[in-house]
Amino acid sequence: MIQSIIYKVVFLFFLGWAFQVNAQVPKGYMGKPFKDKYYKKGAQQIPGRLELAYYDLGGEGVAYHDVTPENEGSKLNHEVHDYGSHWRPGIPEYIAFFRENEGVDISYTKDWADFNHPNKVDPMVNQLYIGWESDGEWTNYTIQVNKAGKYRIITVYGNQDNHSELWLNEAKACSLLLPENTGNWHNWTQATVGEIVFPKAGKNLLTLKYNKGTNLAYLDFLLIEPAKD
Repeated sequence: MIQSIIYKVVFLFFLGWAFQVNAQVPKGYMGKPFKDKYYKKGAQQIPGRLELAYYDLGGEGVAYHDVTPENEGSKLNHEVHDYGSHWRPGIPEYIAFFRENEGVDISYTKDWADFNHPNKVDPMVNQLYIGWESDGEWTNYTIQVNKAGKYRIITVYGNQDNHSELWLNEAKACSLLLPENTGNWHNWTQATVGEIVFPKAGKNLLTLKYNKGTNLAYLDFLLIEPAKD
C-alpha cells in the first residue's frame, strides 16, 4: 500500500515537472528547436546568448515569416563582383550558405565589409546575422528559461533602430530600442536595447518581430532580478 502511494506521488511529481517545462509553449505550435549535423544543443538557454540565425525548424509561417522565399545572404555569397567575392577564402560552406534553402536572410561578418574600418564594438569574426530585413518579418525560438525573472537584453547590431519587438508565448513582452544610428549596415556597435520578464522557467516560445533597418546578430539575456519564489 505504502509502495503504491510512493509510486503515485513520484508519478505525479514528474507529470507536474513535465507540464511545467512545456506548459508555456503555445498549444499546437509545430516548430522545433534548431539542430543540424553540427549544432546539436537543442533549445537555446536563458540566461545566455540567443543566436538569431538559430531560429526554429518548421518553415515559412511556422518558424519564421520572410517577405521573399530566397535567403538573400546566401544568394549574395554565391556572387562574384568587381570588388570581390562574398564567399571569402577559407570560409566553410556551412557558414557562407547557412540555411540557404530557407527564407530568412542570413550572412556572416567579412574582412572587407565589417572589419576594414573602426567599429565601436567589433562583432565576432564569421558571426552569423540576420540582414535584408523587411517590415513585418519575424523568427521564432523555442528557448529553455532556466531562471524566471527580469532580464536585461544586450545586442551587437549595425545601422539603425528598426522597431523590433519580442513576443513571449504569443503575447507582446517588450519593445527593443537600438539607441544609435551607426551610419551603415556594416558599422557595428553594442548596446542595451531593452528588458524582458520571463515569468516561468522551462520551455517558452520567443518571437522576434522586426522591420527594415538593421543587421542583427544575437541577443544576450542577463538576469537582473530573479523571480520571487
